[in-house]
Amino acid sequence: MASIVTLTLNPTVDKSTTADQIIPDQKLRCAAPKFEPGGGGINVSRALKRLGADSVAVFPVGGPSGQLLRELLTQEQIQQQPVETAGRTRENFIVVDARTGQQYRFGMPGTELAEDEQQQVLTTLRNLPTVPDFLVISGSLPPGVEPEFLVQIVRAAKDMGIKVVADTSGPALHRVLEEGVYLAKPNVGELSKMAGVEELDNEAAAEVAQRLVREGKAEILVVSLGPQGACVVTRDFTDHVPAPSVKKRSTVGAGDSMVAGLVYGLSTGLSVRETARLGVACGTAATMNPGTELFRKADVDKLYQWLLQQAQPGVAA
Repeated sequence: MASIVTLTLNPTVDKSTTADQIIPDQKLRCAAPKFEPGGGGINVSRALKRLGADSVAVFPVGGPSGQLLRELLTQEQIQQQPVETAGRTRENFIVVDARTGQQYRFGMPGTELAEDEQQQVLTTLRNLPTVPDFLVISGSLPPGVEPEFLVQIVRAAKDMGIKVVADTSGPALHRVLEEGVYLAKPNVGELSKMAGVEELDNEAAAEVAQRLVREGKAEILVVSLGPQGACVVTRDFTDHVPAPSVKKRSTVGAGDSMVAGLVYGLSTGLSVRETARLGVACGTAATMNPGTELFRKADVDKLYQWLLQQAQPGVAA
């Protein structure tokens, strides 16, 4: 199996709980909190572990919450390469209203990552004991980090022969695509912004993705279409992968789970068509669980087999 490193520049400790009912201006009695490691690349590493693949998670970390993050990852047997920082690691808060089942997600900003700390992250990536086959850059940028820093990382990785997988948004996504990556996973809203239009239907989204691939922005583009699945585009083909119909309980971690499925498929030699279906299976399976929980491997296996059957000749996809 190919080796994988994930990079999370804005990691978090996710704290979740349940209240009987969320009412303004009243003291709310909540269930005991649950603490989980979070942030784009970290969630990808956690999801890869569930698929049976090890990875190394690189992330800045600081303060008591940073120590908790490291302990939580150790409990999940995630290999770590943390970069110590002066600021403390952020915390997010999720509350589920038990009466309605609605989920309230409070995302806190990260502390500023200083210039010297950014360079330490880059140095850590350059000096990894083993050069990985894949580097997954996933998640938001903390204060103090400009999109240009991601370009430095992408260039360094490509110089080392590493395949870069990018899952970010906004100006950061635009810059890494200008530099060119192996795989990117924009959602259809992000793709619409790049095309300069308010929205794209599935056919138009595929056309924009095809243009980006021809321009060398990515070798593989997987466009997340939400409940409609995903569109995967390479120079050789375009394929639409439908999303299985399931009862959704939470969308937290679905995108990260999808990225994990894509990277796992590519790292184990699956075809791009099979890889795209595994990615959709992982993302869909993550929505079947409450709170910040990721997917269950058994759900992924079942959904993946269903998607493969839909792709058989003579079966409508």
